[in-house]
Amino acid sequence: MATTDPIADYLTRMRNAMQAKHRIVEIPSSKMKKSITEILYDQGFIHKYKFDDNAGKQGVISIALKYDKASKTPIIRKMGRVSRPGLRKYSPASELPRIINGLGIAIVSTSKGVMTGKQAKKENVGGEVVCYVY
Repeated sequence: MATTDPIADYLTRMRNAMQAKHRIVEIPSSKMKKSITEILYDQGFIHKYKFDDNAGKQGVISIALKYDKASKTPIIRKMGRVSRPGLRKYSPASELPRIINGLGIAIVSTSKGVMTGKQAKKENVGGEVVCYVY
């Protein structure tokens, strides 16, 4: 079944896997999803990831989720979609959202590629606010 919003599907698969305490989640691949995965890794929200471009029609992203060692709770507390196909949300560089006073990240799709809200502010580029993670 083709999803109308692949990014929402990505976030939902991640949330469901964390709720079920899975170590690894596999998600159909795309350029945007690869970029989001790399950002989550760079920011320390996930343990590891692997892109397998030979699996299936479009390839698969395998993501090793990260949990707190003591409490066994997922590192990612919340993930949410901001801009969706029915209602796109764009922000200029000066109005990019701060997620929980800078503890979380906003993922923004800009003309210079997909990056965090902080990076976009630093490079002074606005764009579509894809999602937030904290």
